[in-house]
Amino acid sequence: MKTYYNPGKESWPEILHRPLLETESLHNHVRSILDDIRQRGEAAIRDYTLRYDGIQVHDWEPGEEAFREAELNLGEPLKDAIAKAAANITLFHTAQIHPVTKIETTPGVWCWQKQVPISSVGLYVPGGSAPLFSTVLMLAIPAKLAGCSEIILCTPPS
Repeated sequence: MKTYYNPGKESWPEILHRPLLETESLHNHVRSILDDIRQRGEAAIRDYTLRYDGIQVHDWEPGEEAFREAELNLGEPLKDAIAKAAANITLFHTAQIHPVTKIETTPGVWCWQKQVPISSVGLYVPGGSAPLFSTVLMLAIPAKLAGCSEIILCTPPS
């Protein structure tokens, strides 16, 4: 790492210069995957999951047994921390819910503000070495409070 102390303005362009990343081949690769998924649907997604994640997916949704097992594997201190975080997030986002506001701008002319939820929302929770419960809470709780009728959560299969 190079450190600069009060560099002169004439040196700023050199300091701020970043190498350009060639992304066209990446875009083409992703475009071909998306086209394949559009054509073959779930079969293509299963193929890519096997190719890139090394996992053969049989069922996309975890069953009740997976939820019971997960709950049994969580210690009480972690459950308490999750519950406390959920309560805090709920309290914060509840403050963003506003009733319909009606204003008569001119006699007989009414304008109003109304919050309308998105009917479906997709949530992505990164995996990796430390999957974060907080990501699930910070995405799902506001969606639920907003009134989203369909909330889909996706995460890497590992």
